[in-house]
Amino acid sequence: MGTFRDSVDTRAVRFAIGFPLVLAAAFTVCAFLIRSRLPEPLAVRWSADGAENFAPFAAVVGVGAALIVLTGWAVLLQAAPLTRPAVMRRIMMGAGLGLSLFVTAVLAAVLVGQIGLSDARASHVDVTILAMGSGAALGLGVVMGFVFKADERWSVDDERAARAALEHLRDPDLARDDVRLWVHARSSIFVMLGISTLFPAALLSLALPWLAAVLAAAALVATLFLFARVRVDRAGLRVLAAGLLPVLTIPAAEIGSAAPELVRAAERGGWGFRRHGRDSSMLVANGPAVVVRRLDGGTVTVSAGGPASADNVAQALTRVASRARGDGAPPRP
Repeated sequence: MGTFRDSVDTRAVRFAIGFPLVLAAAFTVCAFLIRSRLPEPLAVRWSADGAENFAPFAAVVGVGAALIVLTGWAVLLQAAPLTRPAVMRRIMMGAGLGLSLFVTAVLAAVLVGQIGLSDARASHVDVTILAMGSGAALGLGVVMGFVFKADERWSVDDERAARAALEHLRDPDLARDDVRLWVHARSSIFVMLGISTLFPAALLSLALPWLAAVLAAAALVATLFLFARVRVDRAGLRVLAAGLLPVLTIPAAEIGSAAPELVRAAERGGWGFRRHGRDSSMLVANGPAVVVRRLDGGTVTVSAGGPASADNVAQALTRVASRARGDGAPPRP
């Protein structure tokens, strides 16, 4: 419950729920005040020849009140989430108010156009009520959009940001030990992959659509595994293939050393994720990489983009490993 309250504007929620209910109740009370002057049943649809469809008074009022409530809730509640931009919240609040009033004006025009008639077939929609109500709905909706205060408030995300800022102030080295980067293959690899899979798939789509779909899916999977996200923090090293699938996780306490090297994927088993006994690798291209030697004797090789980023990742891993083993300096109080 606390999380929900932190993510929405509670005042906007109260207004979004209460205003359509009050408006529907007012419409229902006014409809019963003129009940004795209305025919039974009421006309609900007209054509050039007059009224065509009819419904009982209770059905018209009940469905009309429900329509006011549901329409208002559907639009006004869009202004409650604090994660949305302030301008969007203002627009949705004004639109919800105006739409609720417009629906009420249409229903009122339907009822007023049938006052004093014994037969609803001679009725019509009161154009004056409809025009005045629509104008008022538009004007009040615009005013509400301008006066609604959609100010950003302190949220859970702000709390996390403040906590992270305090941690960085207490421990200035924390930012240096947090390294994140994306690595990917060279553009020529993707071009070659597209030519070798997508082009044959396009030719096969006329004769064997299922085989073309298999080739296209294989090309997509291969492309995703040529992207990786490398993250280093105080916990250790994490590598996520395609940015989503965790393939390598090394706790900081298990890291013996880390150094940048120039490697070739063919020497490590090929591109993508590879595992040979205690040795693992996640390489998306030939060139700069970080070779991590574990305390158990295994090695992990990870692509690191360029020489500068490889050196930065290696230094960060060396620091977090030293800190995990108790060799590093404690954070400042």
